[in-house]
Amino acid sequence: MMGDYSGGPVPAGMVGKVPASAADLPTADFFDFESLLSVQEQRKLNELRSFLASEIAPYAGQWWDKAEFPEHILPKLAALRLSAPAQRGYTHLFAGLVIAEMTRVDTSIATFFMVHHDLFVESLYDFGSDAQQDKYLDDASNLRTTGAFALTEPEHGSDVAGGMQTTARRVERAASDGGDYWVINGAKRWIGNGTFCDYMLVWAKDESDGAVRAFIVDASLPGIIRSRIENKIALRTVQNADILFEDVHVAESDRFGGISSFADTNHLLRGSRIMVAWQAVGQQLAAFDVARQYAVERLQFGKPLARFQLIQQHLVDMLGNAVASMGMMVRIAQLQEGISRDAQGALHGGADMAQVALAKAYCSARMRESVALGRSILGGNGIVTDYKIAKIFADAEAIFTYEGSYEINSLIVGRAVTGVSAIV
Repeated sequence: MMGDYSGGPVPAGMVGKVPASAADLPTADFFDFESLLSVQEQRKLNELRSFLASEIAPYAGQWWDKAEFPEHILPKLAALRLSAPAQRGYTHLFAGLVIAEMTRVDTSIATFFMVHHDLFVESLYDFGSDAQQDKYLDDASNLRTTGAFALTEPEHGSDVAGGMQTTARRVERAASDGGDYWVINGAKRWIGNGTFCDYMLVWAKDESDGAVRAFIVDASLPGIIRSRIENKIALRTVQNADILFEDVHVAESDRFGGISSFADTNHLLRGSRIMVAWQAVGQQLAAFDVARQYAVERLQFGKPLARFQLIQQHLVDMLGNAVASMGMMVRIAQLQEGISRDAQGALHGGADMAQVALAKAYCSARMRESVALGRSILGGNGIVTDYKIAKIFADAEAIFTYEGSYEINSLIVGRAVTGVSAIV
C-alpha cells in the first residue's frame, strides 16, 4: 500500500493523539492499484519512499517558502537510478507512480524530475542521434548535468505550435572552419530548471521554410540571458526562467535530427502530459494524507474532527476523487505499454492525445476539488505552510494549468468526440 508522508512533528495547536489503530487505517490507494506492480517495482518504490521521507519531506516546506532549489540532493536522487524508468525496463505504471509519490511529498521536486528526465532525457532517447546520445545521455541520466525543455514563449503557450516566434537560421560554413551552424533569436518563458540547467532543448522556427526545429543548446553560450520568474504562488521551489536568445550560435551537430516538424513533439508532449496527470493523482494523495491526519488529531467541541459527519463526507469525497483518478491513470499506463517503433524508427501506439487530454483534464479537476476540501478541513490552519495543506493547495493551481490547461485539454477531447474543432 502507498506510504503516508503526513507524519512528523505535530505543529502547535494540534491537540489529541492518533488512535492506536491509525497504522491500520486504509491509505488513499483504497483499491490497492499498487499491487499491480511487480515485486521488484514495489521494492523500488519503497526505496524511493525512504529517500523522500528522509531527504525531502523534512525540508520541502522550507525550500518552498524561500523559493530555493536544493541542488545538493541531486547526487542522492541520481543514486536511485530512476531516470526515465520505462527506458530502464520498468512498466509505465511504475513510472507514473514514481511521479505520484514524488508529488505526494513535494510537487516541486517531482516537477524538476519530470522536466529533466521525462522531457530532456526522454528526448535524447527518442530523437537524439547516436552521437548526441553518446555525448549527452550518460551525464544527463545520472544528473551530472541538468536539462530543460524550452518550448513555451512569452506570447504563446497553448498556441505555440502555430505562433512560435523564436527563429533559427542556418549558416553554411566549411568543415575546416567547424561546419554549418544555426543562429537562434527569440524568447522563451516558464522554462523549468531554466536558471541553472546546463543544457536546454530549444524549439525554434526555421527561417527558410517555417518548419519547427529542435536544438540541444549549451546554456552558457554567448547571447543567452536567463532570469528567474519571481513572485509565484505555486511550485516556488522550481526555478522557472525567462530566457532570451540573441544571435546564439549552435552547431549543426546539436540540431535534433529526429525532429523535422512540430508534429514530432506530440510523443514528448503526450508523455509529459501523462506525467502531469499523475502529479494530479499525487496531489490528491497528499491532500488526503494531511487532511485525514488532521481530522483524527484535532479536537473541537471535545472530540476529534473526524467524529463530525461533514468532515467524514469531505474525506470520502477526496478519497473517491483520488481512486477515480488513479483508476483512469492505471488504464492510461496500460495503453502506454502498446508503444512500439516501426522499421523506420517512428513511434506508434500507446494512449492517443485525446485520451491523455481527458485524463489530464479530469484528474486535475478532481485534484482541485480535493485540495480545496482538504484546506477546508484544516480551517484557518489551512492557509499557512506549517500545516502542509496550504502548499499542496497552491501547487495544485500550477498542475491545473500547465501541460495544457483544463480548458484546452477539454477542447482536445471535444474535437475527438464531435469531429469539430473549437480551437482553430
